[in-house]
Amino acid sequence: MTRPRIPNYCGKPISSRSRYARLAGHRCFDLKGHPGTCSEFPYLEHLGSEAPKVRQKIIRDATMTTGAAWASDDAGPNRILRWAMLESDQVLRRFGIDMASLKPGVVAKLREKAAPYEACMLVAQKLTALVYGMANAPDVPSDVRSYLASATGAPISVTTCQVCLLPLDFNLFAAARRGKAEIETAHANPRLHTHDNVGFAHRECNIAQGAMTLDEFYGWLRDILARVDRSRGR
Repeated sequence: MTRPRIPNYCGKPISSRSRYARLAGHRCFDLKGHPGTCSEFPYLEHLGSEAPKVRQKIIRDATMTTGAAWASDDAGPNRILRWAMLESDQVLRRFGIDMASLKPGVVAKLREKAAPYEACMLVAQKLTALVYGMANAPDVPSDVRSYLASATGAPISVTTCQVCLLPLDFNLFAAARRGKAEIETAHANPRLHTHDNVGFAHRECNIAQGAMTLDEFYGWLRDILARVDRSRGR
């Protein structure tokens, strides 16, 4: 699904220190004619001053794959840019990633998390809008509100868990512990990383959904409840 684009974003190339820099043309997503230096994530500057770890999470989840808890020869890289996973095995070997040495399941998991650079940038914008829509989130500056509304095609509204649909509280980000977040980035279809497929969910809800799409998960729950009702004579 497409959505309105900001018609006058800067678009100037931005240099990157990433070893994968040449695989995507990093660009400025600030408005054309903006003061100061160019930025891929200008709408995250305010959130970066209010909640830097949340800003980091948005960028990380929008642009990076997830993998093993630690890198190993057979488990593969823990995190890698999603658009790098669009490249062939031959290209990835030039960056020190030998896909042929990984287990088929690991390769499939990495490949299904691939997404073009542009899609990742749209996901970051969507996640930012969702963060500002959470209860107890920092007040969104008017210019950021306007930018995100134009970028996502919808005004900032109440953010709910993508799975259970209960409202999400910004303070849950601060409740994260090592290796365990209370809010996770979630996908209606776990194999599709696009702005209209992404959201936030309670950790427990995201775990419960697992590798199923949301429709599959809800169908699974309905089947369970139907069996429970039959067993109880309802």
